[in-house]
Amino acid sequence: MEIIAYPSAEAEKKITAITGRSLEMRTEDVEAVSKILSDVKARGDAAVTDYTNRFDAPDLTIEDVVVSEAEIVSAEKQVSDDFRAALDRAVGQIEAFHKKQLRNSWITTPRPGVMLGQLINPVDAAGIYVPGARGGLTPLVSSVLMGAIPAKIAGVGHVAMVTPPTKPGTVNPHLLVAARKVGVDVIYKAGSAWAVAALAYGTQTIKKVDVIVGPGNIYVTLAKKMVSGTVGIDMIAGPSEILVIADDSANARYIAADLLSQAEHDPLASSILITNSSKTAEKVLNAVRDQLAHLDRKAIAEKSLRDFGAILIVPDIETAVALSNRIAPEHLEIQVREPFEYLGLIRNAGAVFVGEYTPEPVGDYVAGPNHVLPTGGTARFSSALSVDVFLKQTSLLHYSRQAFHREAADIMCLANVEGLGAHAGSVNVRRMPD
Repeated sequence: MEIIAYPSAEAEKKITAITGRSLEMRTEDVEAVSKILSDVKARGDAAVTDYTNRFDAPDLTIEDVVVSEAEIVSAEKQVSDDFRAALDRAVGQIEAFHKKQLRNSWITTPRPGVMLGQLINPVDAAGIYVPGARGGLTPLVSSVLMGAIPAKIAGVGHVAMVTPPTKPGTVNPHLLVAARKVGVDVIYKAGSAWAVAALAYGTQTIKKVDVIVGPGNIYVTLAKKMVSGTVGIDMIAGPSEILVIADDSANARYIAADLLSQAEHDPLASSILITNSSKTAEKVLNAVRDQLAHLDRKAIAEKSLRDFGAILIVPDIETAVALSNRIAPEHLEIQVREPFEYLGLIRNAGAVFVGEYTPEPVGDYVAGPNHVLPTGGTARFSSALSVDVFLKQTSLLHYSRQAFHREAADIMCLANVEGLGAHAGSVNVRRMPD
C-alpha cells in the first residue's frame, strides 16, 4: 500500500488497476460449470449426489440431502445463549429495515374511462445460497439472514436454503438455528454449481425456484450467471471493496482497521483511503502496518493491499467525493468533521457508513440494511439486495368503449408507422360495427 497524490498519472494508473480488476473466470472454470449445469439438468438427484460425494460428503445419500427436523432440534441445543441474543438483535433490526421496502399494488384513473395500475406480487419460490465452512471461512450466518429475511417479508411462499455439507454430512448448527429463526422452509445439503443448478432446474428432491440469491465462490458465481434468465438472481458479485473518505480529524487506527476488514476477505479485495490530509495519510499507513502484523489472514490482506490498496491525497473533500463517485465502491465510509454535509454529493455507492463509529462490519451483521451490495463499480447502476428482488410488478390496464374510441386512431397511426398491420387491425376491428 502506498501514498499517491491525486490528480496525477501515477494515481490514474493505480485507479485503473483497481477498477479494472475482476473475478478470474477461466475458460476451464466456465466449461466445468457448464458441464455441471447440464448434468444436473439431465440427471437430477443422481448428479447432485455424485458431486456432493466427490467434493463434500463422501457418504451422503439423496435421502439425507434434506435437513431433518431432528437435526434442527439438535442444533438448537448446540448454540450459546450469546449467539441467540446476537441473532435476535440482528434478525429484529434487519426485518425492521426491510419492511420499509414493501410496496403495495395501486390503481389510478388518469382519464375518463381508463383504469391503469400495477399489481405487486412475490415470486412463488426463492433459493438462498449460503457458503459453508470451506476456504478458511466459518459458516456465514449473516448470509442466511440477508437472503431469507427480505424474501419472507416480500411474501415468498417457499424459501429454500442450500449449503455445502461437512465431510460427515452435517450442517453447522449456527446456520440451522439461523435458518429456523427466519422461517426458511427447507434446507438442502448441497453446494457449489450443482446446488445452483438444482434450484434453477429442479430435481426429484430439490424443488425448482424462481429467484436465487447469495454469495459463493467462482463456481457459484458462474453458475448463477449461466442460469440467469431461467431464474432471477440478485447480482454477479465480485471481490469486496471499501473506500474511506477522511480529513485530519479522523482516527487513523479506526481507518486502518476498517481497510483491513475488507483486505482480509480476498487477494482481489480493494481498500482505498482518500484524504485531504497528508498527516492522516501517514498515520493510517503506519497503523495499517502495525495492525497487519497481528492479523490471522495476514498473507491475504497483504497481497490485497499491495495490489489493490491505495491512499490517495486530494486537494479537498469535494474532490474526494467526486473520485468516490467515479469508483462507485461497494462500501463507502465518511470519517470527516461534518460528514452529513457531503451526503447530497454522493451518487454512486452500495452503502454509505457515516461517522467514525459506523464501521462497515455493523452493516454486515446487525444494523439492518442488506450487506449484499453491488461491487466492481456496478453501484453506478445497481442496488443492494432488497425485498424488490423477490417481487414482480405486473401492469394493469382497462379501457371503456368510449375511452378506446377516443384513442384508437392514435394507436393505429403508431402501429402503421412501425409496419405492424395486425396491431392496427386489432384496433380497427373494434371500430367497425358488429
